[in-house]
Amino acid sequence: MIMYELPLFPLRTVLFPGQTLPLHIFEPRYRQMIADCLQTDRIFGVVLIRKGLEVGGPAKPYEVGTTARIQDVERLSDGRMNIVTVGHERFRIQDYSTEDRPYLVGRVSPWPWSDDSVMDPELGRDVQQRLDRYINLFAQASDANIHVDFSPQHPATLAVLAAVVLQVAPEQKQALLEIPSVDELLRHVNRLLRQENRALQIMLASSHPQDETEHPFSQN
Repeated sequence: MIMYELPLFPLRTVLFPGQTLPLHIFEPRYRQMIADCLQTDRIFGVVLIRKGLEVGGPAKPYEVGTTARIQDVERLSDGRMNIVTVGHERFRIQDYSTEDRPYLVGRVSPWPWSDDSVMDPELGRDVQQRLDRYINLFAQASDANIHVDFSPQHPATLAVLAAVVLQVAPEQKQALLEIPSVDELLRHVNRLLRQENRALQIMLASSHPQDETEHPFSQN
């Protein structure tokens, strides 16, 4: 098993491969961590907090996270930083400690999704259609202008895009991140999209009552 040391950043958010994550770095321990990363390979691990605090205290992370590569750094005059990172690959924590440095350092092993290279065409269409519907409904519900300008054909890209777009609790996002295979992830996000679409339709219908003869709900 391949294993390596990785600085860990416990957060109340879940990062997926390919996802952009901007961060404001202000705590001394994480300013030190980012400074150390910038001197080496510019990579650290983002992990969801299982127990503890995001700021000012110790945190126990979930064991599956995603490496984040630093793409851009804005240094502020008081030592704080604004950074932009991009998720790279999943990993699994074997153990971690804060003995040598003020931040968590884990011994981790890469944990890529199993390669389901051929997408079930029907499943792919379902996910794409429900994702498009979800984006439209969520934009209506939040009065926001949301647009995804590409239609991914690779199953892993589609599955991860759906997982990123879904506005669900961090623990639900973590459950998606921990799914072993792309095929299983696609099936899970398909079910979640169907549930969330139905909930959004009900919410929108209740805020805009319609005549009883109208039928606002589809099966998707």
